[in-house]
Amino acid sequence: MSNNFSGRFDSPWLLIDSVPMDPDLQGMRAFVVVAEELHFGRAADRLFLTQQGLSKRIRRLENALAVPLFERTTRRVGLTAAGRRFLPLAREAVAAYDTAVAAVRETDALLRVEVFAERFTPLRILREAVGRTPGLRVEPTMRQGLPAALPAVLSGELDAAFGRVHDLGRPWPAELDHRPMHIEPLHAFVDEAHPLAGRSVLRLPDLREAGIAMPDPGGAEEWRGYLLRLRDELGVPVRFTELAIGVRDYGEQMRRETRAVMLSEAGTDLPDDPRMRRIPLIEPVPLHVWSVTWHRRNRDPRLRRLLEALPVPSVPDADDGRFWLPEFDRSALAGGDAVPAP
Repeated sequence: MSNNFSGRFDSPWLLIDSVPMDPDLQGMRAFVVVAEELHFGRAADRLFLTQQGLSKRIRRLENALAVPLFERTTRRVGLTAAGRRFLPLAREAVAAYDTAVAAVRETDALLRVEVFAERFTPLRILREAVGRTPGLRVEPTMRQGLPAALPAVLSGELDAAFGRVHDLGRPWPAELDHRPMHIEPLHAFVDEAHPLAGRSVLRLPDLREAGIAMPDPGGAEEWRGYLLRLRDELGVPVRFTELAIGVRDYGEQMRRETRAVMLSEAGTDLPDDPRMRRIPLIEPVPLHVWSVTWHRRNRDPRLRRLLEALPVPSVPDADDGRFWLPEFDRSALAGGDAVPAP
């Protein structure tokens, strides 16, 4: 293979010096984003990759093409002459792939939707929306964290994803849109032997005295961020324990707590357990906002039908002290649910 970039491209397949090369869609997509940003950090954020992972994709593509696509210095990133020639054709290749996927999926009976986990509110909301939309069929996935789902929305693997759109640890991808679709209150969960098990409600002073103990959220950084904002804004101690492996482990961790309480949604679907007590929280009621996310270029009419079937929640007045939302969430809802930088 020659080291000169003298071949031609037949999108979406590549021909270099008349030798066919298997398409590297991940590499081309990464190349296009870096070429648009001319900054590996910003491009990695858009793609929800680490900079190391992004660099590996670019290096793999450059090795396959046998030419450098970028000129890198400590101060700047620029396109080489080969990179400038490659950019419009790489865009065409990525667009052709996306169009092909969309065409195939138009005949597919299923929309792919991320619901976070089976026991939480999004699955119920999705089930209700599908029930109101004749002929609409969905395939739910459960990645248990919006940071894990967004790359799949960006690539077209998922049509939509539910989650909290704040505290993701990186900027929001410009290619994705979102809107709130449900606001759910939180309850405290304790074992029957817990000293607070007999209470009908818990107030803010009760939480400050008892504290909150939660299984480590793992990759659900948005949930970790929510709890840390609750700690900082309401002055409630929050402690993270080990990662819970399934619902049974969650219950076992709960039973080990003799002072702190665990939090979850009021509508959390947990197995019937006579030892478990759910206690509403009041003054204020902590609220969690679920949003639906989708790719701006996804024109699938079935996605539009799903979005139209999803509810639009009523937002508590900012001066209503009976409810608490993290300030980021409240400000975003007041401004049309725009996402501030983390």
